[in-house]
Amino acid sequence: MISRLTFLLLMLLLVACNGAVQPEDISKINGYWEIEKVILPDGNTKDYKINTTIDYFKIEGEKGFRKKVMPQVDGKYLDAGTSEKVSVSFQDGDAFLYYDSGYAKWKEKIISISDQELVFKNDNNLEYHYKKPVPFTIK
Repeated sequence: MISRLTFLLLMLLLVACNGAVQPEDISKINGYWEIEKVILPDGNTKDYKINTTIDYFKIEGEKGFRKKVMPQVDGKYLDAGTSEKVSVSFQDGDAFLYYDSGYAKWKEKIISISDQELVFKNDNNLEYHYKKPVPFTIK
């Protein structure tokens, strides 16, 4: 027979390993992210070896923006001139980003967030995997 303490510890461990995105995780989105791959609905993967633009996120609380920037040879980024308003919403244990570009509106479910990886899934069942970019320089 399992003691109550053992049962509580097991339940706490299961909850901790759940992996659900929490409100305090949202701040990890802030910064520069480079698309690494997209997993298509049929399971095929499209890899991105070189990216001419990088996504920059800035979210405070439940509101913010995402803009496209272009990496430069000196390691800095140049604003590409496109951005979307972003809002965060939690529904039924899931976290979503809602985008508004002024021309279109869409949402993406946040699948996972860490310091080095970010995964979103959109309504078309496309799963976007991002990684932190490594700035390049010419020496």
